[in-house]
Order: sequence, then structure tokens, then C-alpha cells
Amino acid sequence: MTIQVLKPGLLSTFQDLGRTGFQHQGIPVSGVMDERSHRLACMLVGNSPFEATLEVTLIGPTLQFDCPAVIAVCGADLGATIAGNPLPLARPVAVSAGDVVSFGKRANGLRAYIAVAGGYVLQTVMGSTSTYVRGGFGGACGRQLQKGDSIAFRNIKRTPSLDRRSSTFPEEIQRTQDSPIRIVPGREWDGFEPDARRAMAEQVFRISPSSDRMGYRLEGEALHLIQPLELQSEAVSFGTVQVPPDGQPIVLMADRQTTGGYPRIANVAAVDLPRLAQGMAGERIQFEWITLEEAQRLIVEQSQIFEMMGTGHGID
Repeated sequence: MTIQVLKPGLLSTFQDLGRTGFQHQGIPVSGVMDERSHRLACMLVGNSPFEATLEVTLIGPTLQFDCPAVIAVCGADLGATIAGNPLPLARPVAVSAGDVVSFGKRANGLRAYIAVAGGYVLQTVMGSTSTYVRGGFGGACGRQLQKGDSIAFRNIKRTPSLDRRSSTFPEEIQRTQDSPIRIVPGREWDGFEPDARRAMAEQVFRISPSSDRMGYRLEGEALHLIQPLELQSEAVSFGTVQVPPDGQPIVLMADRQTTGGYPRIANVAAVDLPRLAQGMAGERIQFEWITLEEAQRLIVEQSQIFEMMGTGHGID
């Protein structure tokens, strides 16, 4: 039971929920950039959210299946097709032996997630199958897909219902893509000038072309400190917003380093990280301050919704 890679796409890597517990050794967490789409794709094919999905970026791969399978594609609309016909997003789809899944013109978003019922056969490294390309480990030989790769997947324990649809989230959980990204004050928030704290929420930033899975570099009005700060490197997390000396903020993403020494003006609320991960270079984004309590309430509610969905899909 294998999938042949006819074309690899721009950047296609296997990712799961990340490699946690090794940051003290300098090992990045990695994992999916858009956890919400990854979890939905897994659920639709009856997989645990801890199974890997294939994260494809902007230009998707061309894949040929050598046997029947059930797959689900969630996240960005990158013009997915199956056997030359449009492949519906966010629902389980039956694949026949010999079928080719490919991608065409992007309609929206940046990253799509392909789950296959039963899960991909990948080597676990430090408790995770996520690919960390810079380190050269995890996923398929520690790298992005290449033409000619053959990816095995497991027998399914039970056939998922093809009638399943993904559930929707309330507007306050999953806002529209152009809504402001919600943030909470960071550890050095009060060390920034009042104009910088105000600009963080009022100005429009542009996502720099130098953004990647490690960090999103933003371009806009420079954010200045009240006075220089001497900081020791400390642990950072997915969504930490650092401001280097040039005043242009960097949002740390899935492949972030484990520590950082720049002042942290904000942290992106976890519930909005999936929307930020779907933003591509050149697009413009705005932020909105919320309280830590509100950010925590939103992510707890999203977790509760996933738990209910999982029960409905027969996933433990």
C-alpha cells in the first residue's frame, strides 16, 4: 500500500503535532503550522490527531495511489483534483488504485493537509514523525518530498463513512481569514514605547518574502523600546512576537528555535495561529489585543469542540 510521488510540489513535508519534551536539548518542536486543519483532516479519515498528515505549501504535489484508500484534504484551497476531477475539501474521499491526486491553481490559503485513513508509515524520531528539514530528521528521510519517493501507508482498521462532513467552528473561534489576528501582551510589552504598543494593533503589517516555517517576518512602522534592554536568552513558543533592533517584528512559528533574546512585545493567541499560518508573503495582516484570560478561554473552547467532534467520529 504505497503512494508514488510523481511531482513533489513546492514544499511537502510530513508533520504531526510536534516533537515535544526535547527543547532543553535544543530540539525544535516543529509539527504542523495549521493545527486546526491537520486535526480536521485526521478526524475525517478516522485517524488520531497524533498521526501525521502531509503538509503541502502553495504548489501541491502529484501523487499516485497503488491501491484503494480514503483520504481527506483540509486547509488551503490549492485546486486539488482526483483523477482529473475536483477533489472536495474537508470531507473523506475514496481513492481507487491508480488514481492520481494533484493540485492546480491556488484559490485561498497557503497550506493544505492530506490525511490517509490508517496513517502513513514513517519512522518515529524522539516521539514524533514531524519533518525538521534544517536538522535533517523525521518524516520521509528528514527532508521534503522528492520525485520518485514511495510512501507506504497502513491498512485501515475500519472504513470511515464517506458521508462525514467536517463541523464548523463558531465565528469567535475561527474568524474569517482577513480578520485581525488576536494577540496578548508579551513579557517585555511594557518596555516598548506607548506608540509601539498602539501601532502593534493599529497599523497594517506586510508578511515579508523571507518568512518560512521558522518565523514570519513582518514589515511596517518600526516598533521602538523606551530604552535598550539587556536580555538573556529565554524559552520561546509558537506565536511569540520578538522585535529585533530594526524594529520589525518576527512571529516565531512551528520550526522556531528553542530560545530567543529579543524583546517580546506580544504572543499570538493559539486559536489564531492556524489563520496566521495560512497567510502568505506579500499579504497584509493586522493584530488585535485581547486579554490572556480571553485567549485561554478561546483555545479551551476549541479543544472542547474537537473533543465532541472526535466522539462523533468514533475517535478516542
